[in-house]
Amino acid sequence: MTLLIIDAQRDYFTGGAYPLVGVEAAGHVIAAALADARRRGERIVHVQHLEQDAEAGFLVAGTDGAEIHPVAAPLAGETVVTKALPNAFAGTSLAAELGSATADPLTIAGFMTSMCVDASTRAALDLGFDVSVVADGCAAPDLEYGGTAVDGRTVHTAFLAALRDAGARVVPLAEVAAAG
Repeated sequence: MTLLIIDAQRDYFTGGAYPLVGVEAAGHVIAAALADARRRGERIVHVQHLEQDAEAGFLVAGTDGAEIHPVAAPLAGETVVTKALPNAFAGTSLAAELGSATADPLTIAGFMTSMCVDASTRAALDLGFDVSVVADGCAAPDLEYGGTAVDGRTVHTAFLAALRDAGARVVPLAEVAAAG
């Protein structure tokens, strides 16, 4: 198995520029997933979004908020892939880092469920990867459209349901750990 941690960066946590709903609990799950993967000697790849446009407001390259949060900090020897788009495969070395889609199942956790986790999971499925999403290791923001507010937990749940329907296994960390 390869554990892919997407955008577990400071700006998404409490006190950051764009904190997500449920992010602290998801961060604890990510830390547990990392500890388990490290104990098992599994491959770990971290993805870090580095926004080049300072006007973006968050995840801006060179800022503290763009740094990977301590709960998900990579250790020596763990791969870090930087990206500038929601899809972690677009314009990056991620596909080359992962190798053949048939080599290992891919387990994904991180932020935001409704953006980069969604885009990267769909891309991985399109590339033929066997994908699991750690449902409790992701988080989403509150959103609004057309005058309707959608709370972050509902956004998170809706995107997980859509990813499940697209072909990903969407499971809590306890099920991922039990399968490993």
